[in-house]
Amino acid sequence: MSSKDQKRNVLIDEPKGKLGVLLVGLGAVSTTFIAGVEAIKRLLAEPIGSLTQMGTIRLGKRTENRVPLIKDFVPIAPLADLVFGAWDIFEEDAYESAIHAGVLERDLVNQIKEPLQSIKPMKAVFDQQYVKRLNGTHVKSGANKMELAEQLMADIKSFKHSNECDRVVMIWCASTEIFMTPSREHDDLKSFEQAMRQNSPAIAPSMVYAYAALKSGVPFANGAPNLTVDIPALTKLANDQGLPICGKDFKTGQTLMKTIIAPGLKSRLLGLHGWFSTNILGNRDGEVLDDPESFKTKEESKLSVLEYILQPDVYPALYKDFSHIVRINYYPPRGDNKEGWDNIDIFGWLGYPMQIKVDFLCRDSILAAPIVLDLALLLDLAKRAGMKGIQEWLSFYFKSPMTAPGLYPEHDLFIQLMKLKNTLRHLRGEELITHLGLEYYD
Repeated sequence: MSSKDQKRNVLIDEPKGKLGVLLVGLGAVSTTFIAGVEAIKRLLAEPIGSLTQMGTIRLGKRTENRVPLIKDFVPIAPLADLVFGAWDIFEEDAYESAIHAGVLERDLVNQIKEPLQSIKPMKAVFDQQYVKRLNGTHVKSGANKMELAEQLMADIKSFKHSNECDRVVMIWCASTEIFMTPSREHDDLKSFEQAMRQNSPAIAPSMVYAYAALKSGVPFANGAPNLTVDIPALTKLANDQGLPICGKDFKTGQTLMKTIIAPGLKSRLLGLHGWFSTNILGNRDGEVLDDPESFKTKEESKLSVLEYILQPDVYPALYKDFSHIVRINYYPPRGDNKEGWDNIDIFGWLGYPMQIKVDFLCRDSILAAPIVLDLALLLDLAKRAGMKGIQEWLSFYFKSPMTAPGLYPEHDLFIQLMKLKNTLRHLRGEELITHLGLEYYD
């Protein structure tokens, strides 16, 4: 049985059977996500931070008081139907990896030890040329990158069969690769596949995963700032295969705060002289970003946010030539508990200067885990609704949202949330909400 929108004829297949969630990387983010879902299923914790689980959506006029939970409004898969699998360069199972990551308290992890121990990572596609500060032994070998992609496709098929999954989604939760720019090898599928067979350095491991997912009929989300599925060859493949894709770089920590604060400054037309950001973190992500080439990838993602929100070309008197500096420092004692400091030099009426100081002591994986959950469920929903290609409505979750060619990304968190909820309203044939509200005063 399907849910049908009579007004717009949007057909959404019901979420029957199991949903497989395949994760690239079984480190801090993935294990915090998996352990969290298992804990929530056992009523040991609440899904704090998950829009699909705790968020509501207003329908119709404010006077109608129709505000259902999102999970009751659209047909998303229940948590009980989720099945997890992963690839990683280390052999540790999800329990061992969660203990090693040190994000969650050992007592909680021990209460869900059995399901975590059952998740043993498959050998990963890995090349240290792209992530220079890591080196693992649990990796695949093959004559070329096409052969490695075929091995991943076999993994996907085997996982789906052995876990009796009806549907599968894939999410990149692995490390940030070195900075890359689009090249001719990325222009079309023929060039891309030829480059894979020739072991071209233009084909990063993350691209191999994305290719394998799309060829296997699996939606793909990129949680890192890598150049991955955002190349013409793979965006066209996604469209041709009828598959939704989204990315990139999970919006957590310091950038989350920027997308909250910057729209406020712009709304009040307060000027900006400069924004200095520095971070310390000690997890595997911090170790990887200690390499200048991986940091360059992350820096590009972080720096673009303010330019797009503040629009210096539109507001030159307020934002032209503002200074924006980002630093990330690897500091092992801090582990996953990242600390981000921001010094914001602003100016107001008659040009008088003011300052804002932010010290955000956050837990990176705690902020990322509910994003992974929402993306898994919403990508699956998009696939069942017949949505394909770039899913800009999921920009809410990313630092560097993917958009159609020639279209600038929307970074304002509040506009992103409105876009997401209006997309859900559209799918169910409900009136889109503009917040005009004149009808209340007629």
